[in-house]
Amino acid sequence: MNIGIIGAGHIGGSLTRRFSALGYQVFVANSRGPETLKALAQETGATPVTVTEAARRGDVVIITVPERSIPELPRDLFAGVPDSVVVVDTGNYYPQQRDGRIAAIEGGTLESVWVSQQLGRPVVKAFNNIYAEHLLKKGQPAGTSGRIALPVAGDDERAKAIVLKLVDELGFDGVDAGGLDESWRQQPGTPLYAADFDAEGVRQALLKASKERKPEWRAK
Repeated sequence: MNIGIIGAGHIGGSLTRRFSALGYQVFVANSRGPETLKALAQETGATPVTVTEAARRGDVVIITVPERSIPELPRDLFAGVPDSVVVVDTGNYYPQQRDGRIAAIEGGTLESVWVSQQLGRPVVKAFNNIYAEHLLKKGQPAGTSGRIALPVAGDDERAKAIVLKLVDELGFDGVDAGGLDESWRQQPGTPLYAADFDAEGVRQALLKASKERKPEWRAK
């Protein structure tokens, strides 16, 4: 399986390192061009490519760019890409801290639903509630007591199963967090955000989540 990663920041860099170490062929891209990814490529063995190439080279394509940058991706990013390709959204909306106001999200559209609309493709929401350093360093073998679990939300059961398998290979228990319309349960401000729970802890946190966005996670 080939993995395309669009975005080489904290989460994108961690996933590039982890998936490369697991033996996957990783094609990584950022907004500044392949030539700026030479150091990461030398470190990991990943192949630096353009954003469009990353979308076309992966069986799984992970979008891990700031929410404000989603509309800047090519409008035809997934034109001609087979429906079998799984698209993963790792993003979070930080209106005060980074992204500014995104009217649709402020109006009630869920973060990953908005991303899906912008991309014109179904997405699976994953890897958005864990610190990048923990994603890089805290994976453990299956069956380890207290193994960190990660929620995975999406509407396509096949796509979600593929992502849950990748989560397990990275060293985390995957928890099916329902459809994309339930993905608010793992957004910033919920009990799950930036919390290293085990599988049961994730399930309980999903149940305790409130859909109301707290003031610090809304645009001023």
